[in-house]
Amino acid sequence: MIGIRRIALPGRVVADLEDLTARIPPGDSKEARRLWRVSRAVRRSLRAGLDAMAAGRGYCMYCGDGLGSTVDHFEPIARNPGRAFDWLNHVLACEYCNSHHKRDLFPVDDDGNSLLIDPTAEDPLEHLFLVLSIGTYRALTEKGEQTIKVCGLNRAQLARGRETAVNQVSALVTGWWTARELGDDVKRRAMAWTLLDQPHADVLHSMLRQAGMPGARAVFRKDDELIDLLRAPELAEDLQLSGGVV
Repeated sequence: MIGIRRIALPGRVVADLEDLTARIPPGDSKEARRLWRVSRAVRRSLRAGLDAMAAGRGYCMYCGDGLGSTVDHFEPIARNPGRAFDWLNHVLACEYCNSHHKRDLFPVDDDGNSLLIDPTAEDPLEHLFLVLSIGTYRALTEKGEQTIKVCGLNRAQLARGRETAVNQVSALVTGWWTARELGDDVKRRAMAWTLLDQPHADVLHSMLRQAGMPGARAVFRKDDELIDLLRAPELAEDLQLSGGVV
């Protein structure tokens, strides 16, 4: 899971969302669901906005692996019907995360505050630590623990995918540096774009962050060259220019 920068919607879409919200009677989840179901144009606009925000080719904002196929209500309609059309409450999710894991689950603390990480409002890596060698997350906070559980972030296929992604990122970063040294700007930019386009963007984000931490040599098995490349300001610049948010 990575942090996602939420964009502003066009004024006409905002007006439609406000109008639909005003039409929901307080606490009426049945009417909220009906309005959501019949408001196809609004759903398309929301989906377009989420597609523009998502990593790579529109990957799920929870697992980062599957392509986002559904607009998920971060706080479920069943819990808060009034947020059915709240732009800040919408996340792009794959069918597997939405239907098999998160569903209508929404753990809260004793004060009613969410115990799920909202990737569009906070940095997930403040709550989660990715163990690169095995591709699984370790919780740093209660919010991290609940998010791992509810979203199934440590399911076996995701862990295997992240392990593979570590090797792919390492190879792409090395290829990026070689192209830069050779003055091949086209290939250099292509490598940067590919780094950002592949699934499991959380692996790239975690590798960049952990390369700058104490103990980086242990994490990267004393691969000083890879650590230096991940720390290179030129890499960060190329990733930003290619549309990344790292």
